[in-house]
Formats: sequence, structure tokens, C-alpha cells
Amino acid sequence: MGEHAKIFPGFWPYGDQVILGCIHKVGLGRFKGLVSTTAFLFLFSFVLIAALFNWMQIPIIQGSPLAHMSFTTRSTKKHHERVEFPFNCSVAALQGKKCPNKYPSVFEPDESSTETCSDYFRWIHQDLQQWKTSGITEDMIERGKASAHFRLVIVGGNVYVEKYTRPYQTRDVFTKWGILQLLRLYPGKVPDLDLLFYSGDETKIMRSDYQGPNSTLAPPLFHYCGSEENLDIVFPDWTFWGWAEVNIMPWEDMLRAIKKGRKRTKWEQREPYAFWKGNPHVAKNRLDLMKCNLSDQYDWNVRLYYKNWSKVVDEGFNNSKLEDQCTYRYKIYIEGSTWSVSKKYILACDSMTLMIKPRYFDFFSRSMVPMQHYWPIRRQDKCRDLKFAVEWGNNHTQQAQDIGKAGSKFIEEILTMRNVYDYMFHLLNEYSKLLKYKPTVPSKARRICVESTACKQKGVWKEFLFQSLVKSPSNKPPCELPPPYEPQAIQASMDKIDNIDKQVENWGNVYWNKLNDTNQ
Repeated sequence: MGEHAKIFPGFWPYGDQVILGCIHKVGLGRFKGLVSTTAFLFLFSFVLIAALFNWMQIPIIQGSPLAHMSFTTRSTKKHHERVEFPFNCSVAALQGKKCPNKYPSVFEPDESSTETCSDYFRWIHQDLQQWKTSGITEDMIERGKASAHFRLVIVGGNVYVEKYTRPYQTRDVFTKWGILQLLRLYPGKVPDLDLLFYSGDETKIMRSDYQGPNSTLAPPLFHYCGSEENLDIVFPDWTFWGWAEVNIMPWEDMLRAIKKGRKRTKWEQREPYAFWKGNPHVAKNRLDLMKCNLSDQYDWNVRLYYKNWSKVVDEGFNNSKLEDQCTYRYKIYIEGSTWSVSKKYILACDSMTLMIKPRYFDFFSRSMVPMQHYWPIRRQDKCRDLKFAVEWGNNHTQQAQDIGKAGSKFIEEILTMRNVYDYMFHLLNEYSKLLKYKPTVPSKARRICVESTACKQKGVWKEFLFQSLVKSPSNKPPCELPPPYEPQAIQASMDKIDNIDKQVENWGNVYWNKLNDTNQ
């Protein structure tokens, strides 16, 4: 056998006897002459293909010589990691079916141990506290329909939607798409449930309407934001899967673009002012902010730009890319009619975020701390506070950079799509435990799936849906939900934030008092 056997150690399929038998019949010299390069390559290819079959875990027919082969190959992964979910618009159309009937329904992760979820997951318990004692009844759902854009029911891993009113743009499409991706990430894990969703800006279920001895029980309503005054159940907003109307990519792609864009200009070389660009006409608070802009009379160290969306669309979004807006040392976050989806994009820039005190919260921001992740700005005296913040930052550049980087790190580490999906999973799972009835498909509801949602879309809408598509189940289970906050812990956190806000306010008062004394 000699040198020929050494060429492919461990790959001779039939053992030494077969090879030696061939050699002995023709003689070693004649064997070398007869085996041409082509034949040799054919044998090599044959063995490699068989090895590939084994690596891919493709069954080999019993009784075939290949069935008894042994190969030295790299370790294999579980089947669900390798094989993607089937997704074919043309096949679905040809078969006359919008939703395939065979989706994977069993979740088989590689890992059994899990890590604890981020701290902000604790707010799930608080947001559902209203219904902890009473549970959620069908009557509550019926009474809540008037406030909802749609009703979403999950039964046996399938999703059904009953529409009520037309929402703004395609927020509902991308929200439902996100839920569909959750079911693909954790097949068979999301329980049956029945929920109402509102995809507008303003909050709907006011706490004061359901207080008192004669009040009715509040209907549960999922929404993108909440406040101390309402009972809306806070859910990740649609932009995590893309905002097609304003050309904002799905979150993972957008974050990558912002991280790349912020590297173009080092913090020290950025404009030493506070920057904001947006539509001021959606809220009085924003119109008030515009008074702080640079004028012939005064410079508040602020540079504000009005965004005319009609013009932006006509220009093809060339001058409104978020990744090109990391050129100022400071960026302002201000709410719109309620919360604003801009928060995560602003924080991702590495610039120190100047956050005008918000009244509303999204699902992740309640764990943010002033002077650690952002600089707090009062609503009522914003021009003076903004000017002082910029002056302070330009005189304490390292501290200002540290705050900016901490805000970006918070966003990058706790707002991964894995965490977004895990938050959705635990919120829906805990919500389902409160249902006092078995969910059934409403008579007017229609089943939706990735095919029925994405295949009919066009342009950037379809592009973003495909970009954010979950292609295969997760290789690990969701993180473990931490226990709820104790009431005293929530109060302590609120007191800490208030104390920091007051400290910063005092610094500003000292600054302005000294400035006034100097000018007198």
C-alpha cells in the first residue's frame, strides 16, 4: 500500500484488504501505471462526497457499502441550527396557500442552562400588576376593543388577527411581524393568548378612570409606551424591525450603521454644541425647544434643525441618515406627542445625551440613570439647562465622554435583538398566565404568517421585513425572568433619580448666579 495509503490517512473506505487485494492482482508497478490522475481524483471526490453526507447527517441507505464507512469529521451541530425555516413566496402563491401548515413546533435548544435577564425585565411584573388579583377576562377584552387597532390571538402556535381601525402608516404590520419572528425564534414556547394592541402615539388606558369603589376593571391594552398616569402595557415598538416610511432600517442593521458612522469623527473633533433634528410641530414641548436655537440675540450652545419630512422623502433621505448625525458632542432627546423612538438612536452615537425630562417611558429606559447614561434637562427651563450642560461638558471633556459612552454601551448591551425577543417572550408568557379563559380564534380573525405578511409587500417595506426575518430557531432558551421589584426598591430608585436631578439643577443655579454676578 505504501505511499498511496499515506495520501489520504483514515479515508480508505474498505480497509487494507481491499486495497492490498487490488495491488496484489495487478502488481505494484502496474497499479501505479494504471491509476491515472483522473481516476485518482474520482476516487478522492467519491470519498469526500461520502464524508460530506456524513457531516450533513444525510441518511445513507442500509446495505450500501457506504453505510459501513467511518469518517473522521468535525463535530456536528444540532439540526435546527443548520436548517433554516422554509420560506418561499412563489411556492405559497402557486399552491394557493398564504400560510403553510407545517411550521416547526418543538423547541430543542443546545444549552439547558440559562442566564438571568437584564434588570429592566423586572418591570414586566409591575406593568401587569393591575390584573394580578382579578386576572383577565373575556369581558375586559370586549370592553377594550374600542381603544385598540387590532386583536391578536395565538392558538397552537398560529397567529390570528382581527382588525378594528386603520393605524398610522405600517406600524401594525411591523409589530405583528415582530411577534411572528418571536414564534420562529422559540417555536412551541409562546403560549396561547388573546391580546389587544394600540399602535398610535398617545396613551389610552388612564389609571384614574379605573379607581374608586364603583369603578370597572381596566381592560389590558398593549402599547409602545407608558406613564405613571396610565395602565398601557409597554411593548417593544415597531422600529426594531424597521420604519419603512422614513427609511430607518431594522435595529440591528441601524445600530451597525450608527456605530460605523460615529467612528468617522472623534469626540474631541465634534461640534461643541447640542444637536437636535426633527419635527417640532408634534408637541408644544418641541416648539418651546426651538426658542433655544441660535439667534442674532443669543447663543444657547444649541443647534436645532427642522425636519420637513415631505422634503426629506423627495430628496431620497440623503440628508437625514441617522448614521451621519454623530458629529456633535451632545445630542438632545425630547419627546414628541408622547415618547419618541429616537431615544435609542440618539444614545447610540457616543455623544453625551441631554435628555429633556420625559413623562413617558418605553420598555427599556426605566433602568437608565442620570449622570451615568445621560445628562438631565428640565422641561420648564430647558434653554438655560442646555447651555450649562454644554459649558460643563466642554470644560469636563473626559466626564462628558464617559457619560456618552456609557449611554451607548447601555444601548448596545441591553438592547440586543435577543433581549428584545426575550422581553417579548416573558411579557407575553406572564400575560397569558393572567387569562381566566381559554383563548379561541375570533370569528372575524384571519391567520397571519411570515408569508402572508411579507410576500405581498413591495420596495423598502419588503426589504426590511426580509432583513429582520428570523431564519432558524434559537440555539439557547430565553433568559430567566428575574423576580419583581420590591415596592421599597422602586421608591429608592425614584428617590435616587430625583436626588441626582436636583444636584444637577443646583450646579446650574450656581453657574448662572456666577455668570450674572460677573455681568453686573
